[in-house]
Amino acid sequence: MYQTMVDIGDGIELCVEGGGNPEHPVIVMIMGLGSQLMFWPDSLLERLIGAGYFVIRFDNRDIGLSSKISNPETLNINRIKMMARMQAGLSNAEQPVAYTLHEMADDTVKLIEAFKLDQREQPPHLFGASMGGIIGQLVAATRPELVSKLILLFTTNNRAFLVPPKPRQLSTLIKRPAGQARQDIIKHSMWFIKTIGSPGFVDDAMVADKSELHFERGYYPLGSIQQLSAILATGSIRPFSRRIQAPTLVLHGSADGLVPPAHGKDVAKSIPNAKFVLIDGMGHDLADYYQPFLVSQIRQHLDA
Repeated sequence: MYQTMVDIGDGIELCVEGGGNPEHPVIVMIMGLGSQLMFWPDSLLERLIGAGYFVIRFDNRDIGLSSKISNPETLNINRIKMMARMQAGLSNAEQPVAYTLHEMADDTVKLIEAFKLDQREQPPHLFGASMGGIIGQLVAATRPELVSKLILLFTTNNRAFLVPPKPRQLSTLIKRPAGQARQDIIKHSMWFIKTIGSPGFVDDAMVADKSELHFERGYYPLGSIQQLSAILATGSIRPFSRRIQAPTLVLHGSADGLVPPAHGKDVAKSIPNAKFVLIDGMGHDLADYYQPFLVSQIRQHLDA
């Protein structure tokens, strides 16, 4: 994998990594809330590269090594109230957020254009996980010429009255570290990953490594807060989902307590001709055990 910083304009640079044969079909991978690019496991990337794809992963704005957005007003937002309003179908558009998911979707568009992927004979495929899946839907809906096929993993369209997160997993969006010391941050990250992960398939050594790297590479708690605010301010994107033309595969774990499977099913129902695959026992992570099956489903979808 090679790494580079890409200036996409408006004072924003994104940290990007790519790997594989550049002549192969491209998959642009969009990560979720508060998660740096390395939360796309190297083992998954190696499997996709081995299957014949060139993969691109990147840090979203406000995360990792990408540009940070400073807006202290966002610290005063009542995100619990915003969650309740979104669940009830009420708008949070008036909240003073730093940005919305529409702007983050525009970041992905600008990244595609910066690498001239839109000028290739075949446009790139998009692979979005969690919040990244919402961003992927927005890109596919608003710029269909940039997306060949769409893969969505444990994501949602934030339609009102969908099944809420389970209390234990919901706590990962609310609970903060015990302190700001290195050991407190790493301990909190480990708790977070284990809480949302696939029951029985969480690799403790991997969790420890990811948690340390997350801290050392670019720990920026305000970024996670502002990304969550962006999700809540954006609200339901179901009208955009209905506009998607790209062939779409929706993958979701049956044991996902953070974004319950009903969300993925609703996404698949909203997108014309989308295929939904429920993965028995998988949580809100990319555990190594499930990667061969995920890659087989992705390859079948993209090569069809």
